[in-house]
Amino acid sequence: MNETIGFLARRRSVPAAQLREPGPSAAELGTILSIASRVPDHGKLAPWRFIVIEGEARHQLGETIARIFQADAPDAPEDKLVAERERLARAPLVVAVVSGARAHPKIPDWEQVLSAGAVCMNLVTAANALGFGTAWVTEWIAYDRRFLDALGLAPEERLAGFIHIGRPAMVPSDRPRPDLAQIVTRA
Repeated sequence: MNETIGFLARRRSVPAAQLREPGPSAAELGTILSIASRVPDHGKLAPWRFIVIEGEARHQLGETIARIFQADAPDAPEDKLVAERERLARAPLVVAVVSGARAHPKIPDWEQVLSAGAVCMNLVTAANALGFGTAWVTEWIAYDRRFLDALGLAPEERLAGFIHIGRPAMVPSDRPRPDLAQIVTRA
């Protein structure tokens, strides 16, 4: 089997809570983000961008998340508030991938959104290739405008995902994969 195919066949997500220090160095992160941005991009629009969340910023944003959560659930137990505060601190590093699809006379919004999804997958693959574990998640905060505003997204921007990156504390088990006979047709 080709080495690349073997690597892709073994790729697994690692739960964010199972990602440990150390996270990527500055040079490794630069490599990961450079590879992430090498995706199909009709018109060379780069309809996406990155927000790197690391160090104390994970906890500061966690306080924002907990405040928003508590505003919606004022009777929430303390353990739920703690979980919300720690939402972005489960892994050493989180990269938010922002989708900035915009009106264009020749390039549909849908193609731009798909390009942002490809960025997420390239980011995951590059981090995995460097030996890191990853979890690509959205969770409720990716759809809450109050949090997106606090994160600095423009009104027309959306979040394609949070990519949590760290050293895997466990070898993730495989999950059932689709039966190709159920998902492949021929024209």
